[in-house]
Amino acid sequence: MSFTPSTEQHQNHKAKIKQVYDEVAKVVVGQNYMVNRLMVGLFTNGHVLLEGVPGLAKTLTISTLAKVLHLDFQRIQFTPDLLPADLVGTMIYNQKDGKFEVKKGPIFANIILADEINRSPAKVQSALLEAMQEKQVTIGETTFKLDKPFLVLSTQNPVDQEGTYPLPEAQVDRFMMKVFVNYPTKEEELEIMRRISNMQFGYEVNPVLTKEDIFSIREGVNKVKMSESLERYIIELVTATRKPKEYKLDHEAQYIQFGASPRASINLNLASKAVAYMDGRDYVLPEDIKEVALDVMNHRILLNYEAEADNVRTADIVKVLLTKVPIAK
Repeated sequence: MSFTPSTEQHQNHKAKIKQVYDEVAKVVVGQNYMVNRLMVGLFTNGHVLLEGVPGLAKTLTISTLAKVLHLDFQRIQFTPDLLPADLVGTMIYNQKDGKFEVKKGPIFANIILADEINRSPAKVQSALLEAMQEKQVTIGETTFKLDKPFLVLSTQNPVDQEGTYPLPEAQVDRFMMKVFVNYPTKEEELEIMRRISNMQFGYEVNPVLTKEDIFSIREGVNKVKMSESLERYIIELVTATRKPKEYKLDHEAQYIQFGASPRASINLNLASKAVAYMDGRDYVLPEDIKEVALDVMNHRILLNYEAEADNVRTADIVKVLLTKVPIAK
């Protein structure tokens, strides 16, 4: 059954989403872009990787958002000595009963903040990524389904690379989006400084969305319409990363080692629908696709050493794609 933006439910959802921003703003100054991308992930069942220097309120934003969404939240600080059992749980022996019992780990929550995921070795990273993909965890001989919604938000620090274990490209691809978190503006930083110096922190936030609201918004996002020309535009964008010379991107072709995987097409479709729905529309515009293209593709296009030498970034490649790849008619 179709719907229009004037339907009461859609307008109600749009109003509640605005309330989410307002509640988070009580605690976090700025970072609306990050909040938007986290909600896009939540409403499309996609995990988000955040990258930014320390002190940009990534952890604070996620924990505040979890309170506003009234969801169970767990923060896991990834360290080199972390074990998979510390994440998913383990079997412990109960001396009183003489039996082994399951002790569930912090992965059993709705929102997981995997802080500095690149600080832990491959075994721990793969345990998290398996839970992300399968939405279930096996402890001993028993398999447990994870609660819904289940969203993993990971952070990684691009500055200090000593003692880190970079995520393999194939595993990074499982994240729907990789979002670069930028410094606050001068005005925002002034407000942050004033709040902290006046001891104005610890604001209480009110829950806005329930789990039922989240599932209802997901249904609405699924019903957002996309024209065939825009579907083909997504395919053209992704194909251009694999065969840039066919799209007259000769200059960019010398820097691309591997193009984006089919997950890029799937997630461009989902993310653009979520952006349209949150904007109050039941149809996707080309601008919606262009708005999410960088976050969806910047960890899926693998550049070579020549790009590094010439200081060419994935963002530069994506910007050229958006200007040169035409929308199919």
